[in-house]
Amino acid sequence: MSAVGSEKLAGIIVVGTQWGDEGKGKATDHLGSEVDLVVKFNGGNNAGHTVVVNGESYALHLLPAGILSEAATPVIGSGVVVDPQALFEEIDLMESRGVDCSKLVVAANAHIIPPYNRLVDQSSEKSRGKGFIGTTGRGIGPTYADKMNRVGIRVQDLFDEDVLRSRLAGVLPAKRHSVVGDDAELDEESVAGLTPEVVSALDLEETLATLLAYGERLRPHVADTSLLVNEALDAGKNVLFEAGQAVMLDVDHGTYPFVTSSNTTAGGALAYTGVGPTKIDRVVGVCKAYTTRVGEGPFPSELHGDEAAHLRQLGGEYGVTTGRPRRVGWLDLVVLRFACRINGLTDVTLTKLDVLDDFDEIPVVVGYRVGDEVVTEMPPFEVDFERAEPVFEVLEGWKQDISGARTFEDLPKAAQDYISFIEEQTGCKVSAIGVGPGRDEVILRD
Repeated sequence: MSAVGSEKLAGIIVVGTQWGDEGKGKATDHLGSEVDLVVKFNGGNNAGHTVVVNGESYALHLLPAGILSEAATPVIGSGVVVDPQALFEEIDLMESRGVDCSKLVVAANAHIIPPYNRLVDQSSEKSRGKGFIGTTGRGIGPTYADKMNRVGIRVQDLFDEDVLRSRLAGVLPAKRHSVVGDDAELDEESVAGLTPEVVSALDLEETLATLLAYGERLRPHVADTSLLVNEALDAGKNVLFEAGQAVMLDVDHGTYPFVTSSNTTAGGALAYTGVGPTKIDRVVGVCKAYTTRVGEGPFPSELHGDEAAHLRQLGGEYGVTTGRPRRVGWLDLVVLRFACRINGLTDVTLTKLDVLDDFDEIPVVVGYRVGDEVVTEMPPFEVDFERAEPVFEVLEGWKQDISGARTFEDLPKAAQDYISFIEEQTGCKVSAIGVGPGRDEVILRD
């Protein structure tokens, strides 16, 4: 039996059903001993997963959660944007803790985040003023934009100096203009007041040398990952596809413009890895027992004041990547219903149910009031979602420690009822329930 409640493994996609930080890393890690490949398919080092193994906490950003499993091959797919510097720093940290990263495979077609795109990201966010998005400033958005504008730099470009030089020469003038307002060659006047790091990132020869050095270290890990993954599936091996971020941050289906720059849905997993839909057997949605969000944007069930502080403290809700306090709120079943629909979820893994142990009553969002109307599905217009008022159903709390529960029957009746209510409202089975941060603190259901 798998950690997400399946009797059968093959091609499995794991996606977040809220605004991220649902526990996808833990869900993926649970399957690590049973899968042959773990494929990260989108995002970059703006994502963050925390996995607890034998009491030790591992914060993962670019590396797939499968890196912690001796049995699984971790793969970074072509839809991921890779900051080589961040990747190497993460590898070095993991290896210093005894984790073998030599088996990591990186897609030759994945786009890299050059140093100048971090500057562009930060400059762009600053220029928005009060209309800022809440980006991590790590160059993710500008790199995806370069990809769409066909001026991006791919991993494979790092192995050919002539190709790389040509690409940099074509894009750097526009990047300089974006950062310093001057598209000419860097001179004494244009670099006045800039840090050496900024000057280096905007200089062709220095950036060229930096990226070529990255390429030399990256080369042993690079492969045609679409071929690798398809051959594994055709051979009957188990492959798990791991999303960065979550459905409500999807660039097409999320709370635009407060979204990430990639597709975070099950469909994105296929497009970003070069795998056809007939190869997929299950789509597992990971959902926190309440709701959190990092960054700006609408959040109908959001709590404030002491109530928010209490839930945040109980859940340890601070960003893995940014360290920022997460916004917190009650479970929103309209959002979960939406995630079930657009991903075609087969089942749900519910995490952090134990965080709710301390509450007498637990409100759950079952609909929204938009003007004079109550709706139970996601409003099609963003302006309606922004002004939506949550409609709650209040469920009984269980007021006891559930961290020792290992079967559904071990849970108090009120906690069982909470799970059953989620299933009734969404039409999707809850196949696994997290009752603590550790690897073994999970309830599996057939």
